[in-house]
Amino acid sequence: MIEIHHLNESRSRRITWLLEELGEAYQVISYQRDPKTRLAPPELQAIHPLGKAPVLRDEGQVFFESGAIIEYLVRRYGKGRFAPAIDTADYNRYLQFLHYAEGSAMLPLMLKLYVGRLGEAGVPLHPRIESELQNHLGFLDRELEQRDYFVGNDLTGADVQLSFVAQVAVRGGRDAFPNLARFVDTIEARPAYQRAIAASGA
Repeated sequence: MIEIHHLNESRSRRITWLLEELGEAYQVISYQRDPKTRLAPPELQAIHPLGKAPVLRDEGQVFFESGAIIEYLVRRYGKGRFAPAIDTADYNRYLQFLHYAEGSAMLPLMLKLYVGRLGEAGVPLHPRIESELQNHLGFLDRELEQRDYFVGNDLTGADVQLSFVAQVAVRGGRDAFPNLARFVDTIEARPAYQRAIAASGA
């Protein structure tokens, strides 16, 4: 059975949701961060030396990095779903958005989180971080002006990967990014998303 190694307050929900969309059985193995250091326990490092999550184990192989996990699952179990046909313009767009989520969009979100913990020492950095956040979230919001999903007319792995960024954006206020808010409502209403939440909360 497919294993998902999940660390609390990580972004593993994207993977359990995709597995529900694919209709594949899986087991979630959960780990808790150290309450003081916020680091993963040694048990997670036994499967991934950096102690990061999510990590997927399937057929004796271990995969880390959510973009790589999504690409693997769609290729292995998608049966032509959740990604456009290769060698098409939509496939190129799909790859860009799949990797943009962690490669670019997550950086200002993570900076805001970590710099916020610095208190007064981080105040000089706030305007630049906020500017970058608005830049990226505004870009994503505009990309959804004439569409329900980021690629084509159906859910793809790119939407799954971008879901966390969209949900964080909406958490900060729905009015600023109405298209992202609509996207979040759409994905969270999907039966597979609801099943993933009910199954493990992850």
